[in-house]
Amino acid sequence: MTFTWPAALMLLTLVPILLILYVWAQRRRRAAAIQHSNVSLVRAAVGARRRHWTRHLPLAAMLLGLTALGVGAARPTMAMTVPQNRTSIIVALDVSRSMCSVDVDPNRFSAAKKALREFVAAQDPDTRIGLIAFAGYAEMVSPPSTDRGQLEATLEALPTGRGTAIGAAILRSVDAIASINPKVAPVGPDEAPEPPEEQQFPLPAPDLSTVKPPTTEPIADVVVLLTDGANTRGVLPMDAAAVAAKRGIRVYPIGFGTTQPTQMVCTRDQLGADAYSEGGAYGRGNAAQFLVVDEPTLEGVAKATGATYSPATNSAELSESLADVPKNIVLTTEKVELSPAFAAGGALLLLLGVLIASRQRVFP
Repeated sequence: MTFTWPAALMLLTLVPILLILYVWAQRRRRAAAIQHSNVSLVRAAVGARRRHWTRHLPLAAMLLGLTALGVGAARPTMAMTVPQNRTSIIVALDVSRSMCSVDVDPNRFSAAKKALREFVAAQDPDTRIGLIAFAGYAEMVSPPSTDRGQLEATLEALPTGRGTAIGAAILRSVDAIASINPKVAPVGPDEAPEPPEEQQFPLPAPDLSTVKPPTTEPIADVVVLLTDGANTRGVLPMDAAAVAAKRGIRVYPIGFGTTQPTQMVCTRDQLGADAYSEGGAYGRGNAAQFLVVDEPTLEGVAKATGATYSPATNSAELSESLADVPKNIVLTTEKVELSPAFAAGGALLLLLGVLIASRQRVFP
């Protein structure tokens, strides 16, 4: 235990002084009582033997209370081991036009935003959360921070676009983590994977039996990748996953949506102006679409980075998948000030001393 204001401990010298004065007063009282020949008066002055020790309780409680207040005035601090959440979360959200599909009520995009708002609200206040939006390309629209208001406002205002660049979203998430974690290197131009000249669609399914888990120890920061489709342009997801795995970054993919053909119905705000597209805008889509989640690739990304893949076909399953994202709880040593505890204890002891004295009708 250490003290911020150790000079305040000088107040504790009052305690032995008060004790000495009390002993001196008791002896004078006893000497005066013995001068009387009436035994009843002596007993009244000195106190009956059966309650000899109880008459000192008020003083004991008050002296202990003064001691506690004196120690509290010195502002004692103690190093204590406390659990702390060291996880930072980067949410990479698919904002492609297929997120307007209505197989999830009211559509996938609205349901995803609602689930993410609840997910953000459930996190510890000191957890930094960032947001990557990706369609034809990926962009960090909200840097990782503890500012929940700014994050939720950005999330609510997101429009949709054309294309799905899952690999680019993973690389952008790595850079977002590098911006807050000095131990993580950003993706340099020499390290960034080259996108294929021609994008195969659908992508060849990776052989999961050959995908090896990462050898790098995982860090606390994680990526949550929420998508409803497959990579249609840019860096291949498995190549981007290798970059994340090298840094110990776990990518938790969530495949959102059903496998049934459905319609895409965007609101006017969700259509936006194709901010995250590489082509021109197109209007409300009411035609049935057959694009489904590329689960083999997402499973490969999860395995390559030491994470897990979660399918979600409705809002409830999406919320459950988000709730399963792990937290890295570590034990840290922090200095905790004990002044409030000593002050409260001292006040209670003083009050206890007064109450006991009032019941005995004897004050020290």
